[in-house]
Amino acid sequence: MHSYLFQRRAIGLIGVALPVVLIVGKILLDGGGPLDSISDYHYSGMRNVFVGSMAATGVFLLSYRGYGWFDDLTGDIAGMGAIGVALFPTTPFFGDPDRTQRLIGRVHLASAALFFAGLVVFCLFLFTRSTGPRTRRKVNRNAVYVTSGLTMIVALVLVGLVQTVFHVGVGPPHWVLWLESIAVEAFGVAWLVKGQTLLADQR
Repeated sequence: MHSYLFQRRAIGLIGVALPVVLIVGKILLDGGGPLDSISDYHYSGMRNVFVGSMAATGVFLLSYRGYGWFDDLTGDIAGMGAIGVALFPTTPFFGDPDRTQRLIGRVHLASAALFFAGLVVFCLFLFTRSTGPRTRRKVNRNAVYVTSGLTMIVALVLVGLVQTVFHVGVGPPHWVLWLESIAVEAFGVAWLVKGQTLLADQR
């Protein structure tokens, strides 16, 4: 039980800390303002932090075991997505990317889609289940899980609209970066709650 709580808390802490650490760290190390997306930090002085954080999240998710095969499958899918994000960088935002770089960028996007799809399933369908009495704290936790899952969906849909319809994803005010950060923070909070760091049952 304690190992599962540690995994959940570790995933949650990485999620909550990652956007802040990347943005602030890049400004301190490289100077300049924020980049256009979280994935773009692969090409900054924070590359190792980004890759290491996503790889660690992937390992935790792959080793995560819930209450049945569907929990395990969801963790495996999200974990493979996270590791794919770490191993396959997004298409470079500078210069003239070649065919290989664009192909790797598509693998990155597919991996990110798997990662977030798994996290949404956890929040909306798995974390909300009850194996015991539905306490007031459990009701409150479920509200956080549902809110987190819906927040991720809305934020990622808006990312797609910003990039493909409105074409305002590049340069200030860095809409894609902030929307992705909201999605990552939402999954981090959900996992901290699941790890009983927040809203734990009163003893």
